[in-house]
Amino acid sequence: MTDLTARGMTTRRRVLGDAHVDRAEAAKTAADAPFQALITDAAWGHVWSRGTISLRERSMLTIALLAGLGNDHELAMHIRATANTGASEADVMEALLHVAIYAGVPRANHAIKIARDTFAAMAQEES
Repeated sequence: MTDLTARGMTTRRRVLGDAHVDRAEAAKTAADAPFQALITDAAWGHVWSRGTISLRERSMLTIALLAGLGNDHELAMHIRATANTGASEADVMEALLHVAIYAGVPRANHAIKIARDTFAAMAQEES
């Protein structure tokens, strides 16, 4: 394991949580192992591990981009990750206001529904 991969895995676990990463690693196959290595190194080892902005800010940016692009599955995953990044529900809703203006109201409206449902599920899991 390279230093980049180790740093990426540490950040990935910090943001997404051990349970999520353990499931992803267990599901990894020879066919998708190169892709998993790429995202661990590039996304988690490089972009998410930079010290220039906080995990909270990075989380908000990522959520806004995923919502704007309509990547619903990844959006829900990153909304769940706010439990680890420090981004609040209010932060997410603020980011989604920007999505409405810059990426379109339908995208933001759909993302707000995903966010509400995801936060509700997270609250129920806590109780």
